[in-house]
Parts: sequence; C-alpha cells; structure tokens
Amino acid sequence: MSYDTIVGISTPPGEGAIGIVRMSGEKALEIISALFIDKNNNRVSSFENRKLTYGMIVDGENVIDEVLVACMKAPHTFTREDVVEINCHGGVVPIRRIVEAALKHGCRMAEPGEFTKRAFLNGRLDLAQAESIMDMIGAKTAKGFDVAFQQMEGVLSKKVREIREKLLKILAHVEVN
Repeated sequence: MSYDTIVGISTPPGEGAIGIVRMSGEKALEIISALFIDKNNNRVSSFENRKLTYGMIVDGENVIDEVLVACMKAPHTFTREDVVEINCHGGVVPIRRIVEAALKHGCRMAEPGEFTKRAFLNGRLDLAQAESIMDMIGAKTAKGFDVAFQQMEGVLSKKVREIREKLLKILAHVEVN
C-alpha cells in the first residue's frame, strides 16, 4: 500500500536523556537526507540499512540537535515501509524542533496508533497481534505483559488458525455425508 510519510514521537513526553522521533513512508529516506548532516559535515544521501549514523539534524543552516539516525528499508520494518528513527536529546524542545523540521519537509503528524495500523494494513500483523501492542504498552504487571507479548508473537492467531482448519475438515466430512 502507498501512503504519505508520517512522523511521530516514540518516547513518552517529558524530560529524559533520549527522545526518539520516528518517520515511516515512501519519502522517509528522502526527508532524512534533507535534514541530516553527518559527522564530517556532509549531507548523507544513502545510509547503511539498520546502522546508526552520528551527526546533526539541521533546519536550513540552523543545527537543531546532535543525533544518531537509523534508516531501515522496506519491507523489513515494523510498518513494511521505509522507516527512520532519530535518537536525539530528550526533552520537549529538541523533539518538537525535529518534528517541525520533518513536517516542513513533507511529513504529516502520525495519528495515535498509526504505525501499528500501517503494520496491520501492510500485512505485517494480524488484528489480534495489532491489538496486543496496546496491551503490552498498558501492561501493569509482568504477567500481563507476557500474555500480551505472546499474543503479539502470534500464539492466539496460531490457535485460531488450528481451530479453523479443524472446523473446515469437519465441514468437509459433513458435506460428503
């Protein structure tokens, strides 16, 4: 499926040592190439897949923050689209400025749960797995997290498939008789 490119904040709001901004979509690599300058002050047009690269996020001539960037190429990503993760300094200001720069270059703000929605729509997750992600995020106990994680790994989906296969065999026998 083809979508516009989205940007979202992956870390909780507030102060912290690290903030993560994520982009997903067909222009994610193009947008990060426009925003990122590596440690040698060069614009980077091609990144090694899944490798962190050190440098600066810039908006025109203004340096926004010192960052690590990971680029992950489709289809081997969570959303099955090109994905960029920017690890910046935590806190409201650097994260907001990076998001604003991404918006200026063609991203739109992701809706809550939209990265998971894209993973579902692109066939990376089934509905049970997609729903389990919210359960993992909201888990208050280790057991609750473990159950949600197993569901995300496909345990429930596998059981449903097994039951479906058994029912189809029973239905076939009923039809024959």
